[in-house]
Amino acid sequence: MELGIDVSKVDSHAVVSVSGEIDVYTAPKLREKLIELVSEGTYDVIVDLEKVDFLDSTGLGVLVGALKRVKAHDGSLALVCTQDKILKIFKITGLTKVFPIHASVDAAAGS
Repeated sequence: MELGIDVSKVDSHAVVSVSGEIDVYTAPKLREKLIELVSEGTYDVIVDLEKVDFLDSTGLGVLVGALKRVKAHDGSLALVCTQDKILKIFKITGLTKVFPIHASVDAAAGS
């Protein structure tokens, strides 16, 4: 499965819209994009997972790593996810306490 990544801007946030499967094979592509954004000085990031069909522990690791990177610059990383099967992964791992998870990009951006 191919991983699609689109980056757009909403207010001061970079919105990373991800589609497909985030697994051991595709996660490095997402990691590179998130590192690139932080390197360019973007510290407020929203990752839209609405079109993600599958997320494994490698994908979770990429998101946690990105959160640490933006936090080092007093930034934020929010997730957009309403799919039960993906939300369940965050609940089981306890990451719902780590990531703010919103129902829409607008809610995540605070607009």
